[in-house]
Amino acid sequence: MLQTMLQSRALAVALILLLSTSLSEVGAKAISKRHVRRDWLIIPDSIAIYMYESVNQVSPKAGQFLAEAVQTPVILEIRNFLIKETSKISVLAEQLMEKLTGLWKKKEEAPA
Repeated sequence: MLQTMLQSRALAVALILLLSTSLSEVGAKAISKRHVRRDWLIIPDSIAIYMYESVNQVSPKAGQFLAEAVQTPVILEIRNFLIKETSKISVLAEQLMEKLTGLWKKKEEAPA
């Protein structure tokens, strides 16, 4: 019985971490050419909203629990930290690509 409780808690923690998003934010933000999220959490956010909707259809009480759980300060703090750090990595990756593209163009323009 103790092992089952621990497995259930581990599953609940995994779902909470996966759903570590503001559910309304995921549903409201559309991705377009004019509005592109720089962080890499859009994929887990999309998965999380899909899982929430699936759980909510089966059991609205469980869906409500998940919605409330992801709003805890610890989860929100972790999510905000991840967004900030992945945004930094994204900017650095974009800068690296710009430099590589610039080097490529310079090499093509150089006389043979």
